[in-house]
Amino acid sequence: MRNLRLVLWIAVAIGLFALGALTVGGFAARNAPVAAGSAMQAGAPLGGAFSLVDHNGQPVTESILRGKPSAVFFGFTHCPDVCPTTLMETAGWIKALGSDADKMRFVFVTVDPERDTPDIMNDYVSAFSDQIIGVTGTPEKVHAMVTDYKVFSRKAPLEGGDYTMGHTASVLLLDASGSLVGTIARDEGRETAMAKLRNLVAG
Repeated sequence: MRNLRLVLWIAVAIGLFALGALTVGGFAARNAPVAAGSAMQAGAPLGGAFSLVDHNGQPVTESILRGKPSAVFFGFTHCPDVCPTTLMETAGWIKALGSDADKMRFVFVTVDPERDTPDIMNDYVSAFSDQIIGVTGTPEKVHAMVTDYKVFSRKAPLEGGDYTMGHTASVLLLDASGSLVGTIARDEGRETAMAKLRNLVAG
């Protein structure tokens, strides 16, 4: 069932990407990484300490975003279109970078820790690339990180008691010290995105 759902996710992502119809869970995803109305400034220190787990259930801290540049995306596994499309694009970037992909980290942080357990994150990220690191944890700790990294995230109720999540749709680009150096917007052209990633690797 999980494998079938992943196949459907990817198929939907391809179709929506071709149509250019990208929204998150019933309302538009936000390109600009913002929180509480405050825009992040490129080059400024971003985030702080956190204690979460990766998609294998192993502890991770802010050190995962240190020592190498990182491409970080905040989303959730039940996301109907933007998240699978972005991770599919990320897998393409990794392939295009070749050996340079080993010089940086690609991180997918859930904004829906209530549903995104390590097992579910493992199934999800592994469907795209074994170089994408999934990050989750307790709701309190995940929400604290989301706020600390100035990422927009909001739960939206659906009929029948279900819910979806609105969230920042941009990929955050961090240098080896963890400082923000730019973003890749959800409608960014592939050539532009690759140029940003290569510049990030080159330092």
